[in-house]
Amino acid sequence: MNSVDAAGLGIGDDHPPRIMGVLNVSEESPYDPSVFDDPSEAARYVDEELIDEGADIVDIGLESANKRFDVLSATEELKRLHVALETIESVSGDAIFSIETRYADVADEALARGFDMVNDICGFADPAMPTVCEEHDVAVAKMASPPDLERPGVVEETDWTTRKSPEWATRADFVDQVYEALKQNGMTDKTILDPAFGGWSSAQTLEDDRETFRRLREFRALGRPLLVSINRKNFLGEIAARETEERLPVSLAATSMAVERGAHVIRTHDVAETRDAALIGSAFTERTSVIADGITLSQLDVRSTREIRSQLRERGIDPAVADDLWTQLLEIEGLDPDSSERLLSIAADHGAVGRRVTGDRFLLAGSTAAISDISARLTDESGRLDRLGRKLSGVLR
Repeated sequence: MNSVDAAGLGIGDDHPPRIMGVLNVSEESPYDPSVFDDPSEAARYVDEELIDEGADIVDIGLESANKRFDVLSATEELKRLHVALETIESVSGDAIFSIETRYADVADEALARGFDMVNDICGFADPAMPTVCEEHDVAVAKMASPPDLERPGVVEETDWTTRKSPEWATRADFVDQVYEALKQNGMTDKTILDPAFGGWSSAQTLEDDRETFRRLREFRALGRPLLVSINRKNFLGEIAARETEERLPVSLAATSMAVERGAHVIRTHDVAETRDAALIGSAFTERTSVIADGITLSQLDVRSTREIRSQLRERGIDPAVADDLWTQLLEIEGLDPDSSERLLSIAADHGAVGRRVTGDRFLLAGSTAAISDISARLTDESGRLDRLGRKLSGVLR
């Protein structure tokens, strides 16, 4: 996992999770507690509610990213920039300041006048954005997005038939599209990736967000630090049936899980609570990196065949070998004696190991390829073995 130096702040596996607090100088922003148009009041909020509460990064937005509002032009954003600049000049606390913008001209001006990094929600749709960030030698968060300055994050509405291929577009699911969108338009050496949680278009569903969250580890295969913005999002609130103002508990639970799954930066309006949740997630993360005699040994974070395929693919290795490399360990319970003996026999014929634990409980261990062969063979059987075969097939997807 490549670490990024953001104006002296380390971001990556070798560093603590970083908290990105939010300040908006956009009157149309939907979250009122973070919206200011007076620099002195904004600076006080940044010091007392963000930095003092544990924010490492302060992300300042010049306009709302809510799709209900018209997109401002670069000229209009530049007219608002003075409020942000006067704010950071008045802040007394120590933090990294990030400018949220989709325009390279705005980023260039902000970086030249005191900002430390960029948060680009349009995923380098402005082709000059990577160059500007490289010239200023700054970190840049890149959100998954098609190359459209006016429609950030609508990856499922991208014409993947032409951007990739008709065959890929046919088989790709939403998370595949997010993954590919992050790779579009390139990356700088200091790029941080954001998988774009939230309702960026009417076609993006809550289940799309949940599936992205479930598969968050897959994005680690891209070798860049990850930023997630999940604070009080709808896909979490629906699970607990909570409205926005009641979603802090579900946001904190998801924050710990996100850090454990590989997130390095958490963007939030609830800084103090999110910081604590992120530290808990970090404390119980099992990724390891050992450095000795100039040699670094890192443990790749993979929990499924799909994740190891992503790691292999990004390193130029045929992902099909994952089926022989990855071992599945499955517990099976509820088979009658005859079915159990038949299962053990089929397992042995396909190079897997089956052992009775106690009673009708079994452990089945083998490569993904072996378990897949067993699954196909079981569907030729009858009764519970046939149903078991179909369940195994679902587990291996």
